[in-house]
Amino acid sequence: MRAFKESSGSFFDELKKRSKQSKAYTSHQLIGLEIAVILRDWKHRGLYIKLAKEHDAIKLLSAAKSIAENKNIKNAGAYFMKIIRDIK
Repeated sequence: MRAFKESSGSFFDELKKRSKQSKAYTSHQLIGLEIAVILRDWKHRGLYIKLAKEHDAIKLLSAAKSIAENKNIKNAGAYFMKIIRDIK
């Protein structure tokens, strides 16, 4: 009898591959993930998804893009949250 890890090695490889893929099922999830990519702040993607659900997607995306283009901003995520607070 083969060891479990040997027989299911390809299964674990498949799980690792799937975990890196996006699973956005609704538009606000996709927009939130796009904002996280634009701002290079993947750690707070859940927050961006929640914001995309509650607020106008076009305003959020345009704010994120303008912040990402500005090279003088060191913490794009924090600056984005400050800008969004004013947009609300």
